[in-house]
Amino acid sequence: MKKRKIPLGISSFKDIIDGNYYYCDKTKLIEEILDEGFKVNLFTRPRRFGKTLNMSTLKYFFDVKNAEENRNLFKNLYIEKSEYFEKQGQHPVIFISFKDLSGKTWEELKIKTKKILRMLFNENRYLIDEIDKFSSSIFSKYLSMELEMEEMNDAFLFLCEILYQKYNKKVVLLIDEYDTPLISAYTEGYYKEAIPFFKTLYSSALKDNEYLELGVLTGILQVAKEGIFSGLNNITIHNILENRYASYFGFVQEEVENALIEFELKDRIEDVKT
Repeated sequence: MKKRKIPLGISSFKDIIDGNYYYCDKTKLIEEILDEGFKVNLFTRPRRFGKTLNMSTLKYFFDVKNAEENRNLFKNLYIEKSEYFEKQGQHPVIFISFKDLSGKTWEELKIKTKKILRMLFNENRYLIDEIDKFSSSIFSKYLSMELEMEEMNDAFLFLCEILYQKYNKKVVLLIDEYDTPLISAYTEGYYKEAIPFFKTLYSSALKDNEYLELGVLTGILQVAKEGIFSGLNNITIHNILENRYASYFGFVQEEVENALIEFELKDRIEDVKT
């Protein structure tokens, strides 16, 4: 049998499966999240622990768009045999990554934030013809970057409402590397200017959002609830010290050994361990 390729630098679940790359099955994470039943989950892990790949996996699992096509991606994986597989393809999904959202100044970060939100709305521009004129006008302003920052801090909530109206299904919101702009703001000295925007952006979407089915965030840091998450008492934080989700980020010993065996490097197990 032809050896699978190593997915260097690839964080898209679909690309890994379609390209027949080597993949450690982490889809039990989906079952754990659904079984635990928390509305909003924050996973904090160091860089290079597979956070973005896991978020991509969640996206392709839940997304109502291309549901049948995406269903095939999970063939022979753990989640396919789970009772929770019935949730596959049942919700519209908002997936955004803030991993590159940083800047030397608040002005620079504002421009980058507008651009990344424009990209998000552009991905969903098929909705613009199905909403009323008032909502359509706001949607167009996101695309043209005409809105001021204080007018954009309910972007996720606004998009959740539109997606719910389209599909009559609640939305799964996935925010990857949520803390990158906050780390940048703190490091570069404009945290006080940036915090009000991001605080409202997150809280409006994750707290008392009637259109939200599930929220999942990833990041490096657990920012204090008194700061970014003040008022967000429905967020459950899963850090690196928690056992339940420990095996779904990074690799456990068995996974490393299996990978080395597949690539005919079994004799190097002790070297890798060292």
